[in-house]
Amino acid sequence: MKHTIGNTIKFSRNLCATAVTLACIGAQPVLAQDSDAETERGTLEKIEVTARKTVESLQEVPVAITSLGAVELGNKGISVLTEVQQFSPNTTLQTSRGTNSTLTAFIRGLGQQDPLWGYEPGVGIYVDDVYIARPQGAVLDLLDVQRIEVLRGPQGTLYGKNTIGGAVKYVTKDMTGDPTFNLEGTVGNYGRKDVKATGQYPLIEDKVYLGFGYANLNRDGYGEFLQSALDGQNRENYNKDLWAARLTLEAHITDDLFFRLGWDKTEDTSNAKGGYRLLPSLVTDAPVPDSVYDSYTSLPTWNKVELEGYSWLLRYDVSDALELKYIGSHREGYSPTNIDFDNTALDIFDVPAIYEDENDTHELQANLLGDNYTFVSGLYYYDGTSCGQFEAILGLLGRSAFATPGLTREVAGCNNSESWAVYGQLNYDITDQLSVSVGARYTDEEKQATVFNGLVFDNVYPETGWVPGYVRPDGQLVPQVLGSDSDGDGVLDAPAVQDWSRFTPRIGIEYQMTADTMFFASYSQGFKSGTFNPRATTNEPGVNPEVVDSYEIGMKSDVTRNFRANVTLFSYDHKDRQYIGIEGGSDDPTALEQRLRNAAQTAATGAEVELTYVATDNLTLSAAYGFIDFEIKENDAVPPLIGLASTPENTLNLAASYALDTDMGYFNFNANYYYRDDYLLFETSDLIEQDAYGMVNVSVNWESIEGDWYAGLHAKNLTDEEYLVGGYDFVTRNEDGSYGPGLGGDTTLIGYYGDPMTIALTVGYRF
Repeated sequence: MKHTIGNTIKFSRNLCATAVTLACIGAQPVLAQDSDAETERGTLEKIEVTARKTVESLQEVPVAITSLGAVELGNKGISVLTEVQQFSPNTTLQTSRGTNSTLTAFIRGLGQQDPLWGYEPGVGIYVDDVYIARPQGAVLDLLDVQRIEVLRGPQGTLYGKNTIGGAVKYVTKDMTGDPTFNLEGTVGNYGRKDVKATGQYPLIEDKVYLGFGYANLNRDGYGEFLQSALDGQNRENYNKDLWAARLTLEAHITDDLFFRLGWDKTEDTSNAKGGYRLLPSLVTDAPVPDSVYDSYTSLPTWNKVELEGYSWLLRYDVSDALELKYIGSHREGYSPTNIDFDNTALDIFDVPAIYEDENDTHELQANLLGDNYTFVSGLYYYDGTSCGQFEAILGLLGRSAFATPGLTREVAGCNNSESWAVYGQLNYDITDQLSVSVGARYTDEEKQATVFNGLVFDNVYPETGWVPGYVRPDGQLVPQVLGSDSDGDGVLDAPAVQDWSRFTPRIGIEYQMTADTMFFASYSQGFKSGTFNPRATTNEPGVNPEVVDSYEIGMKSDVTRNFRANVTLFSYDHKDRQYIGIEGGSDDPTALEQRLRNAAQTAATGAEVELTYVATDNLTLSAAYGFIDFEIKENDAVPPLIGLASTPENTLNLAASYALDTDMGYFNFNANYYYRDDYLLFETSDLIEQDAYGMVNVSVNWESIEGDWYAGLHAKNLTDEEYLVGGYDFVTRNEDGSYGPGLGGDTTLIGYYGDPMTIALTVGYRF
C-alpha cells in the first residue's frame, strides 16, 4: 500500500495481470440447475427474470439486466448482497461507513451516499417485490434465495420513485410441496462460523406448505480497537455477529387461487466499525495504525440492527389471459449505533445515533396476456415513517474553546411519507419482428417533517446508560426548527408539509431480427423523491424531486448456441440534484448549519457489455464490462460538485467455470478477476480517492452422485487488496498541500475498507 500526501490521498494497488482472469456471469454450473433456468449441456442456459413484473426470458426483455441464480451464487460462494456488484457492470453495492449492515448503492453513478433518515435512496432494493425503504439493514445475507436480479437504468414506470439508478431484486425460492431439509455449515479464517438451515413441509398435501430458514453468522474482527476510552468493551473491529430467520406459509387454495404469507427477522449485533486514520491526530496519541482494519474510539463499540417484516401475496388467475395480484407488507427497523468520526480515544467528534423506521405497502396488479400483447398495470400505496436522532459531540472543543463540560449539536426528527401511484405498461407486437412498449406512472406524495436542532453545552447521548454512569435529562433538549407556527407565537406547533407529484413515462421499440437476436431502443424517466433537510437549522422549504431522463439502445443476441452477447449503450440527464451546502460561514467550529437545495445538473454516457461463451461441454467463459463518462452541466453545490461518488469509469469482470463429472461426484471450478478503476469517495471532495485495483476469487465445489452431500471451498481477494468503501473528511487543506484541523479541532480524515483475503469451507447435507 502506498500513501501519497498532497492534493489528494490515494491508495495504489498492483493489478494482478498474471493472476487467473476468467469468471462467469451466466456460468454453466455442474450442480443441480436453477428452477428458473433451462439448460442443455454445452449450450447457453435460458434464464427467466421478472424485471417487467411478469416471468420472461432474460433475452426477450429490453432492459439491461444481470441475473444470478441460486446455483451460481452457491458455486461462487456469494453469501451477501454486496458481492453481486462484481458481476453487474457499472454497479456499486458496498457496505457503508460505520456499520456492517448499511448499504451504499449506485448504478450508473446514480444513488445516495448519506444514509440519514429523510434522504431517499437512488437504487431500489426489493425482496419478493416488497420495497426496502431504508439503507440500514439492506446489506442482505443470502438465505433461501432463488436469484438476484440487477436492473440498470431508471425503473420509474413499473417500480416508481427512488429507482433513478435502477433496482436490485432479491427473489426467494418457491416451494415444491415435497418435505425437504437442508443443513449447511461454513468455517473460515478470522474465526468464521456460519450455520444455515432451510426447508419446507406440506401441512396439507398439494395444498398448504410451510417453509422455514434460519442463519447464524459469526466472524472475528479483521482488526481491533487499539485504544478505547471505556473499559470492558469488545475491541473487535469489522467482526460479524448476526442471526436471521424466515417463515413462509403457502396455500394453493384452488388451481387458480394462491396465497403466501411471509415473516422475516434479522438481528445484527456486530460491533460498530472503527475507521482507519489516514493522518495522525494533532491533539492526542493516535498515529496512523499499521493495519487498515485497526482503529481507536472513545465511544462504546456495540452496535445493533433489528429488522422485522411481514409480507403477503394473493394471486388469482381469472382466466388464461388475466391475472390479478395483491401484494402487501409491513416492515420495522431499529438501529442504535456508535460512529466515532475522529477515531481517537478522545471525544473530538463522536456521533452516537438511533435510526428507526416503519412502513406499510399495498399493491394491486392486473396483468393481461393477449395474442400479440401483454399489459401490466397496478395501483400502489406507501405509508412510511423514518425517524432518528444523533448527537455530534465536540467535547474537546467545548472544554477548550467555551469552558463548558462539553459541546453537542443535537439533531432529531422524523420524515413521514404517504404516497400513491397508478401505473401501466403495454408491450404490443406490431409484426412478428417489430414491437413497441409504452408505459407511464403517476405518483402523488405528501411528506411531513419535524427537525429538532440546537447546541447543548455538555456531552449528550441519545439515552440514559449509553455510556456508563450517564443520565440523560428529561424532555427535549433542543428546540424544533422545521415546522409551522400557526398562531404566530414563535413556537412551532406542526410539522412542515409539502406535496409533490410526478408523471414518469417510458417508451421503447424492439426489433427481433432473428429468433436469437433482438435490438431495442428506449426512453425512460425516473425520479428520486422530494424531501426536507433532516439537519435543518432554519425553517426551510423542502426540495423538489431529482429527475433522470435516460436513453438506451441495445442488443441481446444468442449469436450461436454457445455464445451470448448482450450490449447496452446509454445516456442520461440528471436534473435538480439535491445537495447540502454550508450556509452562514464554514469557519464556525460548531457549523452544521447546512441548507438542502436542488443545486446541480449532470449527465453521463456509457456502455455495458456482457458476454458468455460455452467453449465446451465442461468449460464456460464470460466477461462483463462497464464504462461511464460523466459531465457536470450546472454546479451550484457548496462545496462544488467535482465528480461521481463510488463510481469508477471502468469496471471489468472476467471469469471461467469448469464442470467435471467423476466417480467421486460432480465438481465445479470457478475463478474470476474483478477490476475497478479509480474513484472518488465523495462527489464534492478529492481528499480521499481510491486508486484502481483488481481482485481474484477462486472456488471449488463438489456434489455427491446421490445429490445429498455437497461442499465448497471459496477463496476471495487472494492478493489481499486494500480498497476503500467509505470515509469521512473533516480537515482543512493548506496552500502548501499540508492538512490542518477541521470540525472538532483535529485532522479527521478517515477510511473504511472492504474485506481482506478470506478463505471459507462450506459443507451441506440435503435430507
